[in-house]
Amino acid sequence: MSAILNTPDIALVGRGKPTIAKRLRDLPWVPLLLGTIAFLYLTVFLFLPLVTVFAEALKKGVSFYLTAIQEPDALSAIKLTFIVAAIAVPLNLVFGVAAAWAIAKFDFKGKSLLITLIDLPFSVSPVISGLIYVLVFGLQGWLGPWLSEHNIKIIFAVPGLVLATIFVTFPFVARELIPLMQAQGKEEEEAAVMLGANGWQTIWRVTLPNVKWGLLYGVILCNARAMGEFGAVSVVSGHVRGLTNTLPLHVEILYNEYAFAAAFACASLLTLLALVTLVIKTIVEHRLRQET
Repeated sequence: MSAILNTPDIALVGRGKPTIAKRLRDLPWVPLLLGTIAFLYLTVFLFLPLVTVFAEALKKGVSFYLTAIQEPDALSAIKLTFIVAAIAVPLNLVFGVAAAWAIAKFDFKGKSLLITLIDLPFSVSPVISGLIYVLVFGLQGWLGPWLSEHNIKIIFAVPGLVLATIFVTFPFVARELIPLMQAQGKEEEEAAVMLGANGWQTIWRVTLPNVKWGLLYGVILCNARAMGEFGAVSVVSGHVRGLTNTLPLHVEILYNEYAFAAAFACASLLTLLALVTLVIKTIVEHRLRQET
């Protein structure tokens, strides 16, 4: 036992001297090596693909690029992408605030089940979620005959795209707000109620102002996923050009038709949206860290 305790590493720890991990951190070449590995990784898997997208998009010149993104099917895909996001994101915003408030502020039966269901889209493939909607609302599905009799079209139409997008994006707002609301506790809401505030006044004047940056962060993530979603909307869209194709689906069609320059031109729009989202996300993260 004395031999073990007298070993250099154990003795250093016992005397409060630097451990092996501390020694490695103090070596000047360690952060340089780790930083170089990280930079090379980002270059290969992030920067080069981004540069390639814009290089291929402008390969045939600016005029061809502008023509490709102004083509009627491309404009229809862009418009539909924004329409789907404009419907799905506000609905998920309302659900996220309500679910987070209920989970963080109240104890009730089924609370654990609700949390599990919120996380469900993270574990289910988007393609599977699209197939579920086809099974329920498709012509041969559970509600298909009834919908057909009443001339209601969900699958291969805009409502199906909205439903599929809502499913894959609804955890984002709730998952950002739940830990923030739990960390803030119930004291401020209880004080507002004691002073005579009703439920809506408590939410608008106490709860939401305290989580505004986390709420905005969740909305940004939700919107980015809604605009870039491919798997679920691909299943329920039917790929009808000019009608049910969102921008990611339009890119796939152009690529399959070997219209590579046009495909990359439309893909560059999604890339620009992603970059703008990243900038806004960074700003919101900075403000969120300042307030926590």
